[in-house]
Formats: sequence, C-alpha cells, structure tokens
Amino acid sequence: MKNKTMKFNTKTIHGGQENIDPAYHSVMPPIYQTSTFKQEKIGQHPEFAYARSGNPTRAALEKSLASLENGTYGLAFGSGLAAIDAILKLLKPGDEVLCTNDLYGGSYRLFTKIYEDFGIKFRFVGMSDASKIGSFVNESTKLIWIETPTNPMMNIIDVAAVAQIAKRNKLLLAVDNTFATPYLQQPLDLGADIVMHSATKYLGGHSDVVMGALVVKDKALADRLYFIQNASGAVPGPQDCFLTLRGIKTLHVRMQRHCENGKAVAHFLKSHPKVDKVYWPGFEDHPNHNICSKQMTGYGGMVSFTTKTGARESAVQLVERLKVFTLAESLGGVESLAGHPATMTHASIPKEEREKTGIVDSLIRLSVGIEDIDDLIDDLKQALA
Repeated sequence: MKNKTMKFNTKTIHGGQENIDPAYHSVMPPIYQTSTFKQEKIGQHPEFAYARSGNPTRAALEKSLASLENGTYGLAFGSGLAAIDAILKLLKPGDEVLCTNDLYGGSYRLFTKIYEDFGIKFRFVGMSDASKIGSFVNESTKLIWIETPTNPMMNIIDVAAVAQIAKRNKLLLAVDNTFATPYLQQPLDLGADIVMHSATKYLGGHSDVVMGALVVKDKALADRLYFIQNASGAVPGPQDCFLTLRGIKTLHVRMQRHCENGKAVAHFLKSHPKVDKVYWPGFEDHPNHNICSKQMTGYGGMVSFTTKTGARESAVQLVERLKVFTLAESLGGVESLAGHPATMTHASIPKEEREKTGIVDSLIRLSVGIEDIDDLIDDLKQALA
C-alpha cells in the first residue's frame, strides 16, 4: 500500500517505512550507531558516507515525518529550536519575519537575542484576525511565522487564510505544529510551505528525547534546508531518532486519549469557583473556535487557565501542590505536566510583552497526559482546595 492511500493511523506505524532494513528485514529500524560508512572507491559511495550528512536510522525517521504531514521531504534536527534556526538561515540581513505575538518563549529568544543581531527583523503582531495580516507585509517581508494553537494562550490562527496572503505576496509560510501534531492538523494541506515540530513533545511522546523536525513539499526548498542541515550540523543521533520513531508509532492512540482527557480537564476547570479564565479551543466561546473546528480534527490536550485571585502566589502554590501532575518544563508526554509560563517557558519574554498577550503571573499551563481522568481531576481538586 502506498503512503498516499494509507489512513493516518496506519501511517504512524508504516508510513515511509517500506524496506527499512534490506540487510536482515528487521521489523523495527535498526540503530546505526556509527559516525561513518565504508567507501569502496574514492568518490564512489552508497547512500550514506558520513553520519552528519545522513544516517539510515535518521533517514527512516525523516521518511516517517514526511508521511505524517503529507509532505515529500522530512528533516530531523537536534532540537525544535535547531529546526527553527535552520528556517531562519534561509534569510539574509534586512529581511523581515512577520510573527504571531503569542509564541513560545524559546522562539522569541532566538528571534530577538540571536537573529536580530544579524540584521533579521521581526515584527510581532496579533494574527487572530487573518484579514489584518496583509497590512503588515512590506517589501522586506520574506517569511510569516505562526503557531496554532499558540503557546500558551491557545489562540487559533487560520492557516489557509494566512497561506493565501503568503502566496499573494510571494512569502514563505512556516507553521509550528507542535501543539496540534499531524494527528489533528496538517498545515501543508492548508497551504503552508514549512511545518515545524518540537518532536521532543507529542511526536516522541515519552519525555525521553530532544528532537526537532521540518517537513516540506517543494524540492527546491527542501534542497536548501538539507544543505543548511548538513552545513550547520545540528542533527540528532541515531538513538534519539529510534526513540522518536518508536514514539510516533503510538501517536494516534496517545493523541486520542490526550484529547479526551484535555476536554474533561478543561470543563472541570471552567466550572471551578477558584478558576477565572480557561483557555482551550474546544469551547464554543473560544476565539476562532469555528476556525479550529474547520482546520483541526480535535482540540488537543493543552489547557491553560488563571486563578481567581490573579496573584502569582496562588498559581505557584497550586502547581506545587499537584501530585499526579508533575511540575516541569515541556509538554506532550504520556504523563501530565504543569507549568508556570511567566517563570518557566516564557520567562525570556519581557513582562510587559508577556502580559499584552495574556501571559499574566497567575497563568498556569497544563499538558494533560493519558492517565486515568478521575485521578487527574482529583489531583486538580485537591490542589485547588
């Protein structure tokens, strides 16, 4: 069966994985723990010569990534930020990137603290109303960067509408699809040029690997990114590639439970007297809920909320009381995690900028895992008591 005719749940297990081990026909891709490969003659070598340029285990992962996103070319990196870094290396001094103003703190830090020093310009704007984005485009704009849902405010951006703006102005559109995963959303099918994942999160799914990924359809763009990947060298090792491949094989069943538990937690929090605002795109009154329902097949397992008191102390006290939820950075693992964005994932964004987008000191972000939902609700009840 060809990848194009496979349903998504089959792709997670078999997509891009035909003939992955011609030597011994291993069902799982072998871990090729080698830095180099034998060459029979000078200038003549098989597919792989040096492991920075390519490794069979990494190649198996990259084919799987491309299959999941209905792309043609996949690239694996040593982290999500390394993948973003590769995209930015497509630009030159004087170029401008139009970014959503609600984004992961690490992306903001890379943009403002590293690439602004090299003459790349970044403009952060609200993108909930896609019709207004075109007014910010100028002759220097070369790339539009969006997350949807955004981290941590769960804002929804209309990918298809932004893609039309990008194509009309001959811009690249890159979408951070980490929160949604290809199980819920496939931006390339909506018109995006590049999809980025922090594969550390849902794709790996077990909090045991750090990994980044890019997927594209266009060969010329892929060739440029492959050159950057090889020349800059921010590639993952074969063990990490194997772990991510293993995680991908259960992505569909994990995401189903993440969505079920996320819905239950969101509704519980919304009804709790000590909780103020709950941010989860499954609510009908969530901004752009209709767009979310159109471009995603579910609402995910990420939920953010604020406490009624509005004080940082109340949020800190709450997350430190949790027993099943673990206080930790990251998200997307099988275990439930809780974080305080203002002091953790988004601490690199100045306070006044954070608060403009709703990242107040009382905001808590939950990555709802796949544990029994009764235990998760009970844990939140005791922490909120």
